[in-house]
Amino acid sequence: MTKTYFEPSIKSRPVYGVLEARVGSEHVFVANAEGAEAILDLAKAADNDLWTKAHIIYVPGRSGETYQDALKALGAPKFYIASNVQSALNRLVRSLEDCRMGTQFYLTGTEGLMGQAQRDIMAAGISHMSIQTEHRGSLARRVQCVHCKGVAEDVTTDPYQCPHCELHLFVRDHYSRRLAAFQGVRIDAEDHGNVPPAEEVFP
Repeated sequence: MTKTYFEPSIKSRPVYGVLEARVGSEHVFVANAEGAEAILDLAKAADNDLWTKAHIIYVPGRSGETYQDALKALGAPKFYIASNVQSALNRLVRSLEDCRMGTQFYLTGTEGLMGQAQRDIMAAGISHMSIQTEHRGSLARRVQCVHCKGVAEDVTTDPYQCPHCELHLFVRDHYSRRLAAFQGVRIDAEDHGNVPPAEEVFP
């Protein structure tokens, strides 16, 4: 899986880097699907001592290639396979209760997972300086309808029909870190019914 290149956009749009090993009291990894590849790439350059203090939370992808065996082989004493993103986030929040100063966080995979994980980590009072992110895999977005406030996961088309209020939305690059979601605005607000065909733009 090649790394994703994002065109320059507005200031609120998240920017992602490449995971790199840091000095820390513990290392918490949260990943889904192809995000495992970023962890495995980091492992090629990281000191083996890092994995003795690692906690890996992983959500397998839908394709059947889950990377579980390769991740388990890293030897992390805490290794958790989550059935879905919400389960992974629940595990992360529980781990934050015992978090020690100096813990480093590594988030990788889809934007929906990374955004929600970063929101929960920072809500626990941890500085963003302790968090790294690297995008891997699907470009699908987590979108909030600004009209009904409903949130939809894994949005791949633009425009997109809100499943809550059924309005057709233009999926903007504007991103709310508080909600961990991109914003969707009614596309035919000034000309009701004039909705262009939906295109798969976030595969």
